[in-house]
Amino acid sequence: MDSSPHELKILVADDSPVYRKLVEQSLTPENCTVLFAKNGRQALELFAEHHPAVVITDWSMPDISGLELCRCIRRDFQSFYAYIILLTGNTHKEEVVEGLGAGADDYLTKPFHPGELHARVKVGRRIADLHCELQAKNRQLEELALTDPLTGLPNRRAIDLWAEHELSAASRHDFPIWVALADLDHFKTVNDTHGHDAGDIVLKSFAAILKSNTRQSNICGRLGGEEFLAVITHVEEKESVTLAIGRIREAFANERFTAAGRTFSATVSFGVAGFRGTPPPNLTDLVARADAALYSAKHKGRNRIEFAD
Repeated sequence: MDSSPHELKILVADDSPVYRKLVEQSLTPENCTVLFAKNGRQALELFAEHHPAVVITDWSMPDISGLELCRCIRRDFQSFYAYIILLTGNTHKEEVVEGLGAGADDYLTKPFHPGELHARVKVGRRIADLHCELQAKNRQLEELALTDPLTGLPNRRAIDLWAEHELSAASRHDFPIWVALADLDHFKTVNDTHGHDAGDIVLKSFAAILKSNTRQSNICGRLGGEEFLAVITHVEEKESVTLAIGRIREAFANERFTAAGRTFSATVSFGVAGFRGTPPPNLTDLVARADAALYSAKHKGRNRIEFAD
């Protein structure tokens, strides 16, 4: 069998001990773990527990037929792909078509040749591995679609998805939620004076401080440019929110950066808007209120926190 970084798991479902033994002998030389089920119900239990890459099932079993087993796997385990080989004594094309329509990928007529089963399992493994690679790449693409590439923080889309659920929960369960909009002060001057590479270092530094001061139950992210957002939940008093954001502001103000032999620092301003009650607002409205408070913070001298009315 083709080499693979992981051991192949194969589930064999057959109520005949003779055919279970024949399948086992056919697969013995391979680098695989073979799980045996004496009926369809046991096969489903083993499949749910072990997620085998290849399933070899007899058509005729006393409780759940191989046909129904195929349908159950395709219906109940849609997030996981397994290559299913149906063993059958049926040679009529209509029955073969029915088996493939139920979700089988391949079929083999009993009695089968061990070498043919071996070859078809190899095909199954290649296809199952390709599905695993595709799923992994899709997960990476999903993560990239929700992540700011420079800072590694969630982007606006990720924040929108999170807030859609959280704002409804805040309204339903009556807990407060605060949106803090942060904007780095005079960031254009940082880029113009020290270069864009230095600017990127400043952005990543603030992102790291913001992330380290955000609870796992909350979220923070980069909206774009030098603008960031943090959402704080389950904090009742404005004073407590001020303390939490103040720690971020002070930690960033105390950072020192070096570019071309010159040391410099940077500051950040915050605008905060809070909500509690019903009906739930949308994130855009809260951000707009926080943005107005941020404008006030900039107007009052920067490196400060202002709350929306």
